[in-house]
Amino acid sequence: MENSKTSDKLPAFLESGIYRFENSNVVFIDPVRMLNRSYTRFRSSPSAYYSRFFDSKETIATSDSKKRKRKEKKKPHDLNEREQAATLRHQQVRPMLLKAHVFLMEATDLLAIMKDLRGDSNICSSTELSEQHSFIELGKVWQAPFYEIILKGAWKGLERVVPVFNNLVVNETSDDMEAEFLNNKYILPRESCFYMSDLGQVHNLIHECNVGFNLIVIDPPWENGSARQKLRYRTLPNRYFLSLPIKQLAHPDGALVALWMTNREKLHNFVQKELFPSWGVSHEATYYWLKVKADGSLISDLDLFHHRPYECLLLGYFHGQGTNSKQPPRLRPIKHDQIIISIPGEYSRKPPIGELLLEDVPDFKPARCIELFAREMTAGWTSWGNEPLHFQQSTFFVRDEIDDTS
Repeated sequence: MENSKTSDKLPAFLESGIYRFENSNVVFIDPVRMLNRSYTRFRSSPSAYYSRFFDSKETIATSDSKKRKRKEKKKPHDLNEREQAATLRHQQVRPMLLKAHVFLMEATDLLAIMKDLRGDSNICSSTELSEQHSFIELGKVWQAPFYEIILKGAWKGLERVVPVFNNLVVNETSDDMEAEFLNNKYILPRESCFYMSDLGQVHNLIHECNVGFNLIVIDPPWENGSARQKLRYRTLPNRYFLSLPIKQLAHPDGALVALWMTNREKLHNFVQKELFPSWGVSHEATYYWLKVKADGSLISDLDLFHHRPYECLLLGYFHGQGTNSKQPPRLRPIKHDQIIISIPGEYSRKPPIGELLLEDVPDFKPARCIELFAREMTAGWTSWGNEPLHFQQSTFFVRDEIDDTS
């Protein structure tokens, strides 16, 4: 019976990349299929996106895992107050995550497809994918104002040259746009734009783009020992995020704010007591991103204290000042404890969850969406950060076979 129900859902999943388990708060997503809905002439490369977790023996064990195991064997220690609070929070969500994982493991037809999500075995090497410019470093040099990006339309002869830093770069067309910067090529999705700057210039967004966003997704570079050790990206102290101009960017009549979080208890306390209040945001619900491997197994033990296989997405409403109407738009109650399952991509890359959040956006059609600290772009969205082109490099894409404009 379950297999029959599963089979009925597969056509919709293959089209949208979203698999909804019946009578539950659980979805499985294929980020590649969801990303591809932003493009017309290009497709996100499955082998480039799924660079990890297709080997059943692969785990997230870090270089210091042996040291950690030795310490744990030596002498168990009493949990401090924060660790106790973190453990309690984990115990509260643990049964839901286990149940969600059971749903996945019982969907045998979906599991069969998951093993083939990466496609052929011609996997892009990490060296190839990492051979790109450091926008973070280039944006700091004195020559930064003079760096330009060449925008090329779908048809030959349509080219523009514009500053790449501290400038709103827009693809206003309904087609993909190729861009060139320092001999590297990038793909910009339709009707999208990016503003590349560091946090010190984020307020320029208010003047450069038409503010009034209904959906604001934020993926801050939280301080994290693991991130520092891996040297994947630079982190910032928590207090820096208090300066984000959420109130100025949000629609005056209200907006949905989605904030990616790690599982550190200190961070949860900071967000609840300082960050959300400073932004004028009320916490409404928490979603969970459960990370699995291609065979459906969790990427690490669910109870592994420092490397649990899930992250949190805190959802809140900015209620606004209601300057445009006497009656503000209806803010829907957000369902609690939604669980999103997917196979992770590159380290720290979040799945594209914008479409899943749109149903909770206040009543505005169409919704205006922005991602802060973005490292990739989405059709119809504004992307801000110090490297919004990171995953837009052409090595992450393949040209659509039906495209004949080249």
